[in-house]
Amino acid sequence: MFRAKEYNSAGKRVFMRVSKKSQAKRYTRSKVGNFFYILFLVAFGAFSVLPLVYSIATSFKPLDELMIFPPSFLVQRPTLENYLALPGLLSNLRVPLSRYIFNSLFVSVVCTFLYVVVATMAAFVLARSEIYGKKVIFMLVQFALLFNGYTLGIPRYLIYSYTGMIDTYWVMILPHIASTMGVFLMKQYMEGALPVALLEAARIDGAGPFRIFWQIVLPIVKPCLLTLTLFGFRDVWAAIPDGTVFSETLKTLPTIMSQITAGGIARSGSAMAVTVIMMIPPILVYMISQSSIKESMSSAGIKG
Repeated sequence: MFRAKEYNSAGKRVFMRVSKKSQAKRYTRSKVGNFFYILFLVAFGAFSVLPLVYSIATSFKPLDELMIFPPSFLVQRPTLENYLALPGLLSNLRVPLSRYIFNSLFVSVVCTFLYVVVATMAAFVLARSEIYGKKVIFMLVQFALLFNGYTLGIPRYLIYSYTGMIDTYWVMILPHIASTMGVFLMKQYMEGALPVALLEAARIDGAGPFRIFWQIVLPIVKPCLLTLTLFGFRDVWAAIPDGTVFSETLKTLPTIMSQITAGGIARSGSAMAVTVIMMIPPILVYMISQSSIKESMSSAGIKG
């Protein structure tokens, strides 16, 4: 037996005796139900990892295992030939491989940083400001989520052409900065995580909007910042600017790697090796930000 504190109608603290047996019976779940629930999660988790396991296994397969039919899921005789052959396949490039790596890292880092900053500032204005027409603006943001890159391909190309951005770094950076998904996700998160009283107290103390944003808002929305960083880096890292970048010195690593993947079945092992290499940076970013993704999604009202 133990005592639980409660309050009566008069506001006075009273104590009630509660049986431990009844308390345990009240919150105990079915062990059989828990078993099937965990089994369901493990099964679907393993199923979602199968493409990653197959890619890694295929990247270590020798050529004779790649030719057999039906193809085997796991490798029988692992080899590093597919990885060692990559320098030879890229040796005929007019630009050093280091240049493509630099372009990919530069575009991904700069674009991700600007994407997170712009989305956070726009969401802060829509969530905790008193500007006129912010509901209409947010409705336009939601409406913009209905359009994908293929729908906007021709209008974007016309804008790039008129502004002279074709064959520059800007043509790979600016489209991702204006992504509305980040504004939507951050705005929903701020409405649940940013207390209005805290912002009003900061204004009374004399803090300006930029000081409030950098010193108060950003530390509170850090989980959502890491989530946007993951999404932004993932999209930019794998993006291929079709028809907008022609200079060889401006092309990114995915553009060159796509030439290897188009080499037919004889290069399928090297193509899988390229795929595994391209997956490493997004996986590293995910490992850093994984603890914050679930929190930000649930706070924004999106169940993943």
